Amino acid sequence: MKKVSIIDVAKRAEVSVSTVSLVLRQKGKISQATIEKVQAAINDLGYVHNVAAANLRANTSNLIGLILHDFNDPFAVRVTSSIVHELEQQGFMVVLAQPQGNIERLEQCLLAFTRQGVAGVIYLDAESKTDSVPAAISESPLPMVVVSQSPLNCERDLVMRDNRQAGSLATRYLIERGHRSIAYIGGDARCLIRHERLSGYRAALTQYGLFPREDFTPACREDTQAASAVVRELLESNNKITALLCHSPNAIIGCIDAINQVGRTVGKDVFLTQQVSLIGFEDLMINLTTPSFTYVSSASEETGRQAAQLLLRKLKTADLPVQRITLSGQLVVRGSA
Repeated sequence: MKKVSIIDVAKRAEVSVSTVSLVLRQKGKISQATIEKVQAAINDLGYVHNVAAANLRANTSNLIGLILHDFNDPFAVRVTSSIVHELEQQGFMVVLAQPQGNIERLEQCLLAFTRQGVAGVIYLDAESKTDSVPAAISESPLPMVVVSQSPLNCERDLVMRDNRQAGSLATRYLIERGHRSIAYIGGDARCLIRHERLSGYRAALTQYGLFPREDFTPACREDTQAASAVVRELLESNNKITALLCHSPNAIIGCIDAINQVGRTVGKDVFLTQQVSLIGFEDLMINLTTPSFTYVSSASEETGRQAAQLLLRKLKTADLPVQRITLSGQLVVRGSA
């Protein structure tokens, strides 16, 4: 059976080959009537547009490389979903790579992307203990946007979360509800996300004339047992604590466990001394606890949209100045605080 070509489509639609090409590439000023004629001819003949070949001829690509380090990170997964959705709406396809923190594999991923002719790359940074990116990222000639949960010292276009704002927002909300003894639970002592949230937390306490206490900000391993242990010790030695900021989902579970162990409950009533209010910084788990969880959103979906749109702008304007986009989260009030 003869393969249907673009010439066959042009003959059936009674238009020029160049007009069919413009319709396929969604370029030029083509009337709606002509577009419909061409689409009808494509459907009638069963023509399949070879995008890869067209891109090769035009020296363009509809492929975008996406480097993701951890599928277990809720923020990264949501950002990835948002990026893919945004790019697909614009006619691009995403090629996913997961080097898992291995520098050699990261270099291989970038080399593979170059050989595949990707138009650009989005790099989801997973390292929260350093403010730099790998040399392979900073030195890559590919158009690139970096997504990070904390500020980075790099010359790449960057989309990041405002962790200081999140820590301040959660703390001010609790203070305005009447809380005066508020603790921050969890996170590795070297974690930059933790440092930034604590900066906002301490600034909010100081703004309201409250004294930040170092013993109210215990760091711990990123697991539920470690969080439970430090929270139980904290609550047993400071029974006036009425609110906890939870660094991560593991910290949330650990806090709930410890609160139950010391005979208190989770709730938003500051005047009931047995209740402890909880606020997290993740969009997940809000329906897995009773009461439902109050949290500062991570702006993950908007982060993905902004990263995709920024890369598309870079592809259209090669000399676009480096941009740094910082996104703030919103407080979602539920039953836990």
